[in-house]
Amino acid sequence: MQHQGDKITILDLETPPSSKEEDQKLLLPPWNHNGIIFVDSPSSPSSPYNTLHSNSQPPLSPSSNSSNGRRNRTFRPGITKKYRKRAILKNGECNIVQSKLSQKRLRFLQDTFTTFVDTQWRWTLLTFGLSFILSWLLFAVIWWLIAFTHGDLEEAHLPDVQAENGWKPCVYNIYSFTSCFLFSIETQHTIGYGVRTTTEQCPEAVFIMCFQSIYGVFMQAFMVGIVFAKMTRPKNRTQTLLFSRHAVICQRDGELTLMFRVGDMRKSHIIGANVRAQLIKTKTTKEGEIMSQYTTELSVGTDGCASDLFFIWPMIVCHKINQESPLYNISASDLIQQERFEIVVILEGTVESTGQTTQARSSYLAQEILWGHRFEPVVTYNKEKQGYEIDYSKFDSTLQVDTPLCSARELAEYHKLQEDLRASATGPGGKLKNI
Repeated sequence: MQHQGDKITILDLETPPSSKEEDQKLLLPPWNHNGIIFVDSPSSPSSPYNTLHSNSQPPLSPSSNSSNGRRNRTFRPGITKKYRKRAILKNGECNIVQSKLSQKRLRFLQDTFTTFVDTQWRWTLLTFGLSFILSWLLFAVIWWLIAFTHGDLEEAHLPDVQAENGWKPCVYNIYSFTSCFLFSIETQHTIGYGVRTTTEQCPEAVFIMCFQSIYGVFMQAFMVGIVFAKMTRPKNRTQTLLFSRHAVICQRDGELTLMFRVGDMRKSHIIGANVRAQLIKTKTTKEGEIMSQYTTELSVGTDGCASDLFFIWPMIVCHKINQESPLYNISASDLIQQERFEIVVILEGTVESTGQTTQARSSYLAQEILWGHRFEPVVTYNKEKQGYEIDYSKFDSTLQVDTPLCSARELAEYHKLQEDLRASATGPGGKLKNI
């Protein structure tokens, strides 16, 4: 489709693209597949402000064309394994697998409390139940041995005939192992129904009763402490801290800026919130050493503030792509074709309701950064409710804006060239020179 003023090229995935169309297609993010239109202005062919524009028509559904649906499946994001090579998953979990650790089990048993807190709930509850049941059975066996060695389980010494024979047992009302098991439960948890009681006839029975009482208090405090620590650990608080699905790159105050959004679903705020961002990328040193997990700290902030947040509503965290940024030489085409990196974002702070420190994490791959997009506003003032209303349905929504496709370095050189041309075209006093 041709126009006299502008040159418009429409890409169709059904026809084999030419070499020029293939080059233009590489500038597209991997998540745009249907009807992409490039607009190139002939008046300024060398201008870096040639942007991407989406087709206004909605994409075709796979059911409308079976062959098109089958072909588009191969272009869906995340289907290639290289998209999943990330150190931090989107839910904040570390994608780390440890192997070949010497004395791993012994070291974990030395830190028993932390080991139980870190284990899954099914193992914690299983350990919680078995710790009581096995202790009841163990002490029941001890009580049965005490009664058996003393002769309390003989027919002539059973509780029904003890008054007639004048027999004084170690523990009253012990008939069998079942009675010993019930007495073990009563002793360990200080229930004391008043039916089975210890006498002064057997010193060993008095000692076991004191020992089991102390053990019961210790075991109950230990297991309850594990369950309480597991329920109130700061990791659970991070489930209500949100990160935007994609990061974006657009111009802000004349500079290319990387941005992502953070939010909190709860009314109880995060006190002293601080946000960080780190770039993980392969680097080759001057000596030829390949560092596959080289980490670079990115300077981030919100609005005119530093990395410290007054976190009362969703905020957009920005990283200015300047000369000090590792993204200074990356353009839109490089981001899609060549670059393989991961940006890890970390939000730390103190939970207002519990006073515990929490940390929420997420990450963005190069394929998850939208070039030429800006986040939609989510905070508006509601006159009826007389308060600021947050619309979380737009939390991940972005708008497409005019953004240069070149790198920040090339954009700075372009602006410098324009300034030099204006300076050379004007004389003293700002007057235009005669050409």
